[in-house]
Amino acid sequence: MTVLEFMLLGAVILAAACMQGSIGFGMGMLAAPFIALIDATLLPVLVIMLAMVVTLIVVVMDRASLDLRGAGWALAGRVPGTVVGAGLVAVMSATALSWAVAGVVLLGVVMSLRGWHPRVTRTTQAVAGALSGLMGTTTSVGGTPMAIIWQGSEGPRLRGTMSAFFLVGSSLSLVALFLWGAVPAHALATAAWMAPFAVGGVVLSRFVNRFLNRRRTRAIALGVSALGAVTLIATRLVEMF
Repeated sequence: MTVLEFMLLGAVILAAACMQGSIGFGMGMLAAPFIALIDATLLPVLVIMLAMVVTLIVVVMDRASLDLRGAGWALAGRVPGTVVGAGLVAVMSATALSWAVAGVVLLGVVMSLRGWHPRVTRTTQAVAGALSGLMGTTTSVGGTPMAIIWQGSEGPRLRGTMSAFFLVGSSLSLVALFLWGAVPAHALATAAWMAPFAVGGVVLSRFVNRFLNRRRTRAIALGVSALGAVTLIATRLVEMF
């Protein structure tokens, strides 16, 4: 990695961590496409490890607003989704996985924009958790299912609950990838170098959060979800041509 690539990657991680700290997800959506262009072998481990750093900080800062019961049901679904996702990474092409994930994300966003608000129940949270585990482990983009389920939450509740979910979920994904032998050593080293940028992004998010209410948070969450899917599709198209 050249010095220029290092600085560009650091800037992307800073912005992605700021987004994660502001709305509770989005780090993978923003960072993964850029990381893929610099060094695709860093995915998904680099994003997963940095997400663990960011979510741990956010959980501590927004712990008073956590919905532990909701996060618990979502995590119950995340476990099987993570196992399946790790297996898919080992046997399926990245292109096929990306197209499938992008399609599911866009469908959910379109339905939400058309007024669909799924009921927040044990079942829907567990299903969303399973989808998030599968998507997050295969492509680093796993926030959309949870954002759609919890889109009506206030900012601190959304950030805190999603961060708690992703902290545990990312740990599960990392363990699953390690067991499948899909954790390259250079990705761990790069994560260590990028950690200060991730921490800086969380600090920056504290200032951004002052301007967010429920309506703005929902709009940003759905907008970021759609942008992540479109970016994922664009990245694969560029690779094809």
